[in-house]
Amino acid sequence: MIMGVLLLVVGFVMHFIGKLPGDIVVKKGNTTFYFPIVTSIIISVVLSLIFYVLGRFR
Repeated sequence: MIMGVLLLVVGFVMHFIGKLPGDIVVKKGNTTFYFPIVTSIIISVVLSLIFYVLGRFR
């Protein structure tokens, strides 16, 4: 259940910050390719900081 709530929160946050400058969007005809590279980097940095802080308390 915790993973489900976590995925729901991540999806909700991605909805608001998902289209940052630097994210790659390619539209050709009926096909759209979206690669959120900058969003992924930001999420990675935030999660790394959270896990670092949590690791310091153990």
